[in-house]
Amino acid sequence: MTGPAISVRGITKSFGELRVLRGVDFEVEHGSIFALLGSNGAGKTTLVRILSTLLTADGGSATIQGFDVATAADQVRESISLTGQFAAVDEVLTGRENLVLVARLRHLPDPGAIADDLLARFSLTDAGSRRAGTYSGGMRRRLDIAMSLIGNPPVIFLDEPTTGLDPQARIEVWQTVKQLAERGTTVLLTTQYLDEAEQLADRIAILHEGTIIQNGTLAELTGLLPQAKVEYVEKRPTLEEVFLALVGPGAGTDTTQKEVA
Repeated sequence: MTGPAISVRGITKSFGELRVLRGVDFEVEHGSIFALLGSNGAGKTTLVRILSTLLTADGGSATIQGFDVATAADQVRESISLTGQFAAVDEVLTGRENLVLVARLRHLPDPGAIADDLLARFSLTDAGSRRAGTYSGGMRRRLDIAMSLIGNPPVIFLDEPTTGLDPQARIEVWQTVKQLAERGTTVLLTTQYLDEAEQLADRIAILHEGTIIQNGTLAELTGLLPQAKVEYVEKRPTLEEVFLALVGPGAGTDTTQKEVA
């Protein structure tokens, strides 16, 4: 498809006297991870709700896969999936039953095969027969994302997907998000965590007080400040490196320590 996967032009939104979005502009390329970075109250969730047709903008325009969110809402909904800040899984059902249920609601053929494929894809096969209420936070979030991918939507919105997760669970979700983009899914990720945007995003837009104040790659954004001249640096391990060293291998990062002089 030609053109961007997501295009946002001059989106505004107010709630009474409160101006939440003051003219937001950005584009997201197909198969990329775009991070919308901002503090609480910056307008991230409001923007996602507008793009997912759950809320109407006061002004401006936006398209998803070429479909206008205001005039072609049905086509937009067929093109997207939305995962909110908290996992929307049924904890009474097993992981597999959650997936089968969503596949049936979407009237897809062979829901069982779809469920088994996604369990394997998200490394949940061994836990598929267990009640989702017994899952760890990271497993519940991975199941939630798997449920949102049923029907193969080309665009997925992840609204602060690692809120409330422990460090190891966050890394599991990061790996899942990277795999989505590798398979061609376009990901718009909202987050207030700087390291999350740094780890995942192809491009990062900083949303502040309802407007995008900077938008670029990590290299472009870090290049906005002059490099510091350092004559001697003794590197100490980060808290993440200490944590992963203590909990054991397989957490998905390199814990090798290096000295810089």
